[in-house]
Amino acid sequence: MYTNIIDPAKVVIASATRFWMLSARFRSCWRSAGCTGSTGCWMAMVPPWGGEETTAPFQERVKHLSTLCGCRAGRIARMDVETHYADTGAGSVAYQVFGEGSIDMLLCPNWITHLEGQWEIPAIAAYLNRLGSFGRVIMYDQRGTGMSDPVPLDALPTLEERMDDARIVLDDVGVEQVAVLGYEWGGQLAAMFAATHPDRSTALVMANTFVRATSTDDFPWAMPPEAVAPFLAWATKLWGKVDLEIESSESLAERERWARYQRQTASPGVVKAMTAMLFETDVRPILPAIRVPTLVIVDPTRPLVGLTPEQYAQIYRGQAQYAADNIPGARLVETAAESHASGNLGSYVADTREFLTGMPEMEESDRVLCTLLFTDIVSSTQTAAAMGDRRWSELLDEHDRLFRLTLQRQRGNEVNTTGDGFVATFDGPARAIRCAKTLVETAKGLGFEIRAGVHTGECELRGEDVGGIAVHVAARVMSEAAPSEVLVSGTVKDLVAGSGIMFDDRGFHMLKGLDEKYQLFAVTEVRARG
Repeated sequence: MYTNIIDPAKVVIASATRFWMLSARFRSCWRSAGCTGSTGCWMAMVPPWGGEETTAPFQERVKHLSTLCGCRAGRIARMDVETHYADTGAGSVAYQVFGEGSIDMLLCPNWITHLEGQWEIPAIAAYLNRLGSFGRVIMYDQRGTGMSDPVPLDALPTLEERMDDARIVLDDVGVEQVAVLGYEWGGQLAAMFAATHPDRSTALVMANTFVRATSTDDFPWAMPPEAVAPFLAWATKLWGKVDLEIESSESLAERERWARYQRQTASPGVVKAMTAMLFETDVRPILPAIRVPTLVIVDPTRPLVGLTPEQYAQIYRGQAQYAADNIPGARLVETAAESHASGNLGSYVADTREFLTGMPEMEESDRVLCTLLFTDIVSSTQTAAAMGDRRWSELLDEHDRLFRLTLQRQRGNEVNTTGDGFVATFDGPARAIRCAKTLVETAKGLGFEIRAGVHTGECELRGEDVGGIAVHVAARVMSEAAPSEVLVSGTVKDLVAGSGIMFDDRGFHMLKGLDEKYQLFAVTEVRARG
C-alpha cells in the first residue's frame, strides 16, 4: 500500500543528500549580530525519505532595519538567555526560560538540540523570538544531547523518561501549568506529556508531527520499515560533515556552520541511537487520552526531498488528519509558509499564537528608502576545491569577520545571505559603495574574488525580512558585475554626486525578471573626502 506513495530507495538516497539542509534565508542572519552560527524536522528539512545627505531625511525610518535579524538589539539574543540545570536524579538537564507574557509554554525538544547553539541559527532564533513575544517559553536539551548530561548509548532516555525530565524542569522553574508545544518531532513528547499530565497542561499544539514514523498496512503515511536501517547508516556517515559532492543551493560556508552546529548537539552514535528510537516510537495509542484543547497544524507544502508535491502532501495530511481524528475535540489547521526557504517554523508560531491567545499575530510592515548591497563570492566551489576544506573554512571565517567589521564602520545592517554572498542595507548609497569596495579588496587579500551590486529604492520591511522590487533590482545588478567589480544602478550614481566616487558607464542592461532596462555603472575610484 505504501509503495503507491513513495519509493523506499529514493527516500534513503534523498535523505543522505540533504540531511542537514535548512533555510539559507534565515540561517545566514546570525552574521549580522556577530554570531558564529529550526533545526526544523529532519524529515522535512531534508528528507526521510556620499551622497549620504541625499537620503538623510529617511535615516530615522531606516533605523527600523536594525530589527531585521532575530539576534539584533530589541530581540532576544544568545547572551541574554541564561542556561540553568535541573537535577533529574539520573543526570542534569539544561534548560532556558525567556520571553514575556501571561502564557507559559513548554517547548518540547525537536529531535536533537543545543540550547545556546540554536540561538546562532537564525531559523531557530527567529521563531523563538516570536514565541517569546506573547508568552514565557521554557525549553531544554534532552539528556544525552546538547548541554545536558551525556549518557551511555544504551541508556538514552525513553519517551517516558524524557517526559519525566520535562516535568522536573517545570518544577525547577516553579511553573504549575503550561501550554505544551511540539513542533515536528517534539510533537511525540508533547502528546505524551499532555495525555499523562492534563492537570499541568492548559493546551497542546502539534505541528507537522509524525505520530508514527514507519508505515504499516493500515498506516501508509510514513517511512517503510525496510528503509530505516539504510537511512540510519547514511545519517551516521553524514552527521557533522560537509560533502562537496552533494548538490545544494547553500554555500560551503553555510554547510560548514550547520555541520558545526550538528557536532555541538550530539555525536554520530547518539544520533543513530536516538533516531532509531524515534522510528520505534508510536504515540497513536495515547491520542484518545488527550483531554486538553489541542491544535494540530499541518503544512502539506513543505518539501520532502525525493518526493513529488503530491506525495509529501499526502504523507503530511495523512499524519495530521489521523492525529486530529483521534484527539477528542482537536482542531486541524492547514497552513503554508510564504517561502519554503524560511524553514517554515514561522507559520507554526502564527497559528500557535492565535490558538493560545485568540489574537492573530500582527506582522510588522513598513516601507522605507534604503540602499541595498548584494555581494557574492566568485567561483566559490572551484576555489574551495583548490584550497582544501580546512583552509577555505578558515578564510571564510576571516572574511565574515572583516565583513561585519566593515559593515559596522559604514553603518550598514546585515539582512540576509544568498548563496555565497551577503545582503545588507544602508541609509546612504555612498556608504554602501565604500563598504563594497573595501570588501572587494579584502577578498583579494584572502585569495579569492567577490562581485557586488548596489541599488537604492523603496523597500518593504516584513518583520524579519526586507522585500520589494528594489531588492530584486539590487540582486540583478550584482549578477551583472564582473569579478572584483562593484556595479551600481543609475539611481545610485545620481545620488552620490560630489562624494568623490568615480564611475565608468556600463550601458543599459535588461535585468532578468524585470520589464525595463537599467543603466549600470562600475565604480572605478573611491576618493577620500577632504
